[in-house]
Amino acid sequence: MGDASQLRFNERLLRITQRHKALENGYTASVNHDGLIVARPRKRRIGFPFRGLSLALVLFIAFKGFVLADLGQTAYGEQITRLAGGNLPERAGAWVMQADGATQWVATTLAKVFSPGP
Repeated sequence: MGDASQLRFNERLLRITQRHKALENGYTASVNHDGLIVARPRKRRIGFPFRGLSLALVLFIAFKGFVLADLGQTAYGEQITRLAGGNLPERAGAWVMQADGATQWVATTLAKVFSPGP
């Protein structure tokens, strides 16, 4: 008789421990129909951070456009050409910093916005 109750106790203790571990990562509290507040573990979202990656890409293109607008097309091109003649990291930087269509659009938009008026 003692072994059966010990087994039930250990199973219950294991369930409680697992539930507490699940609640460590956050929980939502809700009220049951009888007024009891119950904490349920938050559903864990596992996935690729597309939002953060797209934000980083947009900010990088905006940075390139700002640099292009600040330096001008010729000076920017000269810097890219100088980087392209360097070692491997510099060539990779030149490839990444090339003035693509989005960068040129951002640069022309910034030039229009921040150009001195007549």
